[in-house]
Amino acid sequence: MKLTFTVSEREEGELLRSFLRQKNISRRSLTTIKFSGGRLEVNGTEVDVRHKLRAGDRVDVTFPAECCKPSIVRTPMDLAIVYEDEQLLVLEKPQGVATIPSRDHPDDSLVNGVAHYFDERGIAANIHVVTRLDTHTSGLVCFAKHGHIHHLLSDQIQSGEMRRHYMALLHPGGPMLPPVIEAPIGRKEGSIIEREVRDDGHFARTIVHDVSPYGWKGETYEAARLELVTGRTHQLRVHLAHYERPIVGDSLYGEAHRRWKGQVLFCSTLSFNHPMTDERLSFHLPLAEQLEKIERVNLTKDTRNDSINSYCDLTFK
Repeated sequence: MKLTFTVSEREEGELLRSFLRQKNISRRSLTTIKFSGGRLEVNGTEVDVRHKLRAGDRVDVTFPAECCKPSIVRTPMDLAIVYEDEQLLVLEKPQGVATIPSRDHPDDSLVNGVAHYFDERGIAANIHVVTRLDTHTSGLVCFAKHGHIHHLLSDQIQSGEMRRHYMALLHPGGPMLPPVIEAPIGRKEGSIIEREVRDDGHFARTIVHDVSPYGWKGETYEAARLELVTGRTHQLRVHLAHYERPIVGDSLYGEAHRRWKGQVLFCSTLSFNHPMTDERLSFHLPLAEQLEKIERVNLTKDTRNDSINSYCDLTFK
């Protein structure tokens, strides 16, 4: 991967190190470039980060080549690709499929499928998971094909430029949800999986955009449109259960359901600025279409075996 910049008059006299930091190239990336086969050039000549720049200089940054870790099992999988280019891959994850390999899912996670997909198509890239979902949560998931792209998208998560909306089915008639839920989340004592709202937990913020009646094949629910601001483990599930509105089918924080074999929750909208072009990208999955897909999933495992997957940054090296 190679990036090219032109030094402006305002940037004259800056050291290359400072110039590149202003271009969102992290200190970690600069270390990788230095020690792992990358290259920094000014007007075609290799330099180091102490080089002083002049207006009009052309700066070329060549990142080391990346590849997927050989130890990741390559598993053929019918990936539902929503968007792909040289830097990004956005997929629709089915309910019941883990995002990342784990003890319970060593070879059937989405990462295993992406590794096979990259190999089959000769894509020389590592797997950088920008967003991930609980095993029994479906919907949009974003991967970056390079560490620098991962870094730029992670910055957008931190700044709020990346927006993540979810749809959830709730049982009707429960307490009214506030428009904003701010309740700290921590691990429940005695459990390595379950979380709860607790005073010593980490700050967690969820926006409740809308809750409205929704009928589905003769049954009455309420459809909640939620926005994830922070990304704590099981955040939406914990926040809704805390307000006595557990998600339908969520046996970990509520009750099992005769029709739904896992929580009826999916990432419905994902929007962010393309890290290279700055174009605003937005992807959306309709509620009715997703409910049809979720209903077709026939899960046999207890949802209490849910992997501890949450929105956070992850890279397989």
